Amino acid sequence: MDLNADLGEGFGAWKLGDDDALLDVVTSANVACGFHAGDPSTMYRVCRSAAERGVAVGAQVGYRDLAGFGRRRIDYARDELRDDILYQIGALEAFCKAAGDRVRYVKPHGALYNTAAVDEGQASAVVAAVLAYDASLPVLCQPGSVLAGQAAAAGLTVVGEGFADRGYLPDGRLVPRSAPDALVHEVGDVVDRAVRMAVGGEVVAADGSVIACPVRSICVHGDTPGAVELARAVRDGLSAALDVRPF
Repeated sequence: MDLNADLGEGFGAWKLGDDDALLDVVTSANVACGFHAGDPSTMYRVCRSAAERGVAVGAQVGYRDLAGFGRRRIDYARDELRDDILYQIGALEAFCKAAGDRVRYVKPHGALYNTAAVDEGQASAVVAAVLAYDASLPVLCQPGSVLAGQAAAAGLTVVGEGFADRGYLPDGRLVPRSAPDALVHEVGDVVDRAVRMAVGGEVVAADGSVIACPVRSICVHGDTPGAVELARAVRDGLSAALDVRPF
């Protein structure tokens, strides 16, 4: 089982999260590519640190929305969104190459992640960008989503992702961040959910129902309070049950 986190989400003088500490815990790093967060120096630094630790780097592509941290839906023309995503993958690839590595996968961020999970047009833009750049790159996304279906139909490798610290709706979508049960805060609960996803392929939804959640990677968010300690606890819990390594 892979353990990933969103990294490189500072911008200029503003820092967000402890990238180096998280890189000592996770096996994959979703690196912001400068559109929703991140900047060239941050991208390069995180790519170097990841390469030194043997952590796989993925392009975390998002809307062109620094002010909203990419968490506000934007209605794009399909080809414009495709080109924005392609631009971001290429930018991160340059820093990975300079660090002696390469981009290993693509994961949408924030509102793009949630929109591409249900919207045919935006999902197709993500798929088109990956196909145009490198069809061997896996797409990290929610299992059963529109994006997962389109990526698989296009011949891309789809890696199902679960969120140990996020609430789920009964239909498998994430609880909106505006809702009170969007986040799971108790460390023990987060660890239990991660292990249940990894071993049993299921998760308890916000209404108490048990839903299928077949995943190969589990995400812990790097911008939440106590993120490093939480990630360590999840890593320890997963390691006690199975092998933890990049997908």
